[in-house]
Amino acid sequence: LVLLQESGGGSAQAGGSLRLSCTITGKPASTYCMAWFRQAPGKERERVAEIDTDNYTSYEEPVEGRFTISQDNDQKTIYLQMNNLKSEDTAMYYCGAGAEGSGGYCYKTELIGYWGQGTQVTVSS
Repeated sequence: LVLLQESGGGSAQAGGSLRLSCTITGKPASTYCMAWFRQAPGKERERVAEIDTDNYTSYEEPVEGRFTISQDNDQKTIYLQMNNLKSEDTAMYYCGAGAEGSGGYCYKTELIGYWGQGTQVTVSS
């Protein structure tokens, strides 16, 4: 059984910071990555950042240089440090783990085998 649990969402002023955490129970796949996605009202869920078991990271352009994804050495908790928040960062944020057979990629929702329940981030200007 694989479970993902997010925490750390909330409200912040524009320019402020928040840190999200995602704790993983179980092993998603033999080779997998972890990612943060977000979904704003009326929009599709989109990838924010991902990290693999070798600590390789990648980011979507709107958050590059402001957000940092990281993980504990045991790869049981991943984090998303969000700095210089903007109102357009307001969304529900989801933690996702790559599915078996995804080749260690997490860049789209179809590659995600497991999701957390989400945590709301609201940024006011």
